[in-house]
Amino acid sequence: MSTTAIEQDCGAAMGKAVDFFKQELRGLRTGRAHPGLIEHVKIEVSAYGSTMELRELATISVPDPGTLLVKPFDPGTLKDIEKGVQGSSLGVTPINDGKNIRLPIPPLSGERRQQLVQQVRKTAEAQRIAIRNARRDANKAIDAEEKAKSLSEDEAKSLKDRIQKLTKKYEDEIDHILTVKAKEIEEV
Repeated sequence: MSTTAIEQDCGAAMGKAVDFFKQELRGLRTGRAHPGLIEHVKIEVSAYGSTMELRELATISVPDPGTLLVKPFDPGTLKDIEKGVQGSSLGVTPINDGKNIRLPIPPLSGERRQQLVQQVRKTAEAQRIAIRNARRDANKAIDAEEKAKSLSEDEAKSLKDRIQKLTKKYEDEIDHILTVKAKEIEEV
């Protein structure tokens, strides 16, 4: 395996860890309503005989900072959407007016905010570990190439240094995202 391939594979794995972290945070509740809270909620639609994400069944808008409005594309799925949202882990009671569903998002308590910040920190640490695992795998590949005499000792050291810089870059990105999200959660 060439040095650029090792470096690219490592960078791609680290990038995936950061992307996963961003995706995980999209569905996390903060002090205000946003469509990302519910767009990935799985809805069992009896009329279609399948499970679909809410964003595939309806438009989600934010009429005011404390409310989400769900407008189904097919009015026949309204009851399924209501049942799916009620059964989700959001803890929000949907209000069905016959055409749309309103979701009042209550403000977070101080205790709940701290729990959410802890949850974000745990997720961040898990992704830092994934980044370090990618570094470890790259270093093992470098050692194997060096042992097979396809890399000199200097080339191996140089490549390991570049891998370490990549690791630092992606860990700093995780830390930045964590700081921004924690600040957003703690904001009243």
